[in-house]
Amino acid sequence: MPQSDFMAHLARKGVLRDPHAVDGRMKERRRDALGDVDWVGLTGLTPSGFADELAAFYRCDRVERRDLVGSRFAGAQLSPRFLKEEHLFPYEHPSGTLMLAIARPLEDETIRAAEVALRRSVEIVVATADDIDAALATTLETERPTSAAPAEAAAAADDLDDLRDLARGAPVVRALDELLRLAVEQRATDLHIEPLGNALQTRLRVDGLLKTVPAPPVSMAKAILSRLKIMAGLNITERRLPQDGRAHIVVGGAEIDLRIATTPTMHGESAIVRLLRRGSSFVALDQIGLAARDDEVLRNALQAPFGMIIVTGPTGSGKTTTLAASLALINEPKRKILTIEDPIEYHISGINQTQIHPAIGLTFAAALRSFLRHDPDVIMVGEMRDGETAHIGVHAALTGHLVLTTLHTNTAAGAIPRLIDLGVESFLIASSIRVVVGQRLVRVLCEHCKAPHRLSAADLGRDQRFVALGFKAGEIVHRAQGCEWCGFSGFRGRQGLFEVMEVTPRVRKAIGPKTEAAELEEIARSEGMSTMIEDGIAKCRAGVTSVDEVFRVATSL
Repeated sequence: MPQSDFMAHLARKGVLRDPHAVDGRMKERRRDALGDVDWVGLTGLTPSGFADELAAFYRCDRVERRDLVGSRFAGAQLSPRFLKEEHLFPYEHPSGTLMLAIARPLEDETIRAAEVALRRSVEIVVATADDIDAALATTLETERPTSAAPAEAAAAADDLDDLRDLARGAPVVRALDELLRLAVEQRATDLHIEPLGNALQTRLRVDGLLKTVPAPPVSMAKAILSRLKIMAGLNITERRLPQDGRAHIVVGGAEIDLRIATTPTMHGESAIVRLLRRGSSFVALDQIGLAARDDEVLRNALQAPFGMIIVTGPTGSGKTTTLAASLALINEPKRKILTIEDPIEYHISGINQTQIHPAIGLTFAAALRSFLRHDPDVIMVGEMRDGETAHIGVHAALTGHLVLTTLHTNTAAGAIPRLIDLGVESFLIASSIRVVVGQRLVRVLCEHCKAPHRLSAADLGRDQRFVALGFKAGEIVHRAQGCEWCGFSGFRGRQGLFEVMEVTPRVRKAIGPKTEAAELEEIARSEGMSTMIEDGIAKCRAGVTSVDEVFRVATSL
């Protein structure tokens, strides 16, 4: 029976300290030293009284320590760690029945896992956690070979087969499945699993920011990492070197691709799991947050027969989404579009998409050289990381191809000096580039709970950020509040802050071997370009985001 059924049973009897503990997920998750839920602590019962309620709920017998210690232990096939973490004691009754003593409500999967391992059906009985722990300590100590040296015992506990069995055990599988399910439910892009010595930290990156979520017991850390490695086809015995791989899961009917990377740390291996929703629809170009002028400039450039369009920004700033939306706009049967990406995050029907594979020599530069022999109209290069890729891309843009790519620079104007730094001649840059897009992502205020606030003179005097952004008394800004819809963060989803620099004749004339980004930006602004900060201010006034979000992003500009 589900654990939530037992908690509902206790709630009906009025013995729960916190009735909100019901709801399957246990909103109140106080933990003991082993990282387990303190079931007794959730109630006003004594350990013995809790065991009596549990026995009544399961309609089974109640046993004590002497009954367990004096019986024949029958759990040799189960891992001692599994027995201790789940507070289970299998033993054989004099009648020949296989009994399983429990100290807390169990999910059906755990009982079935025990029956599979023991190869027999079990009959449930109930004891207190202290009685089961004492019986396990006595029994396991008695059965442990006295001749085994401590070092040999430690090595045996870490044996490959034992580790693989533990990683496939029901509690470990259930714990990892719960983390992945939570990550999908909360729209997380990444799941971080990090051992911190005496604790295990798990965090989700939601809307660009990390948030801590309840972690499994630290005793499960090694097994959870091994489970991830098994899923990704990695070597579970190698803990000294970083590894990375891929896996695929289905959660709630949604297909999720996982990119799993592990790395050794001082307290053991940590892992990051990137979640990519297979078949997820990309955002249309008119939905990413472009202002009217910027949208028109970018659309005009995308209709050009040749030239280069560059999207700039740091990792995680939405560059790939902008490129995917741009490709979708010009994806027509009359155009042949080739892409080289790392990884392929959006699958676009009708476009030939290629994943880089450096181990066999398939790099951005190698793929780009090959593409030119396939008669493409449009080429998308995931990132220009080196001079060779940049040179090939610029020459492709000059010879009748429309090239879309990304660069890691802070501003749109900064893309020009960056290309010069990669060794591309300034006259080639001036001749090939049509538009440079700079962008960042800010969180969008939750539509269900955002609160308007009319600025007063006192607000402007108390918070100089409003003055710095040009706000005046009487203007309305919106603030984050928090509700169930947004997970009490006040934000749901993200949108871009953009600056779109069109390479006009004046800008082209200013590009030289020693061109500075500030000079190009000044010319572009004089011709109508708005900066990312100015775009952020406009979105604040429109109630899309908050001043705090704009300042969080603006500090990096």
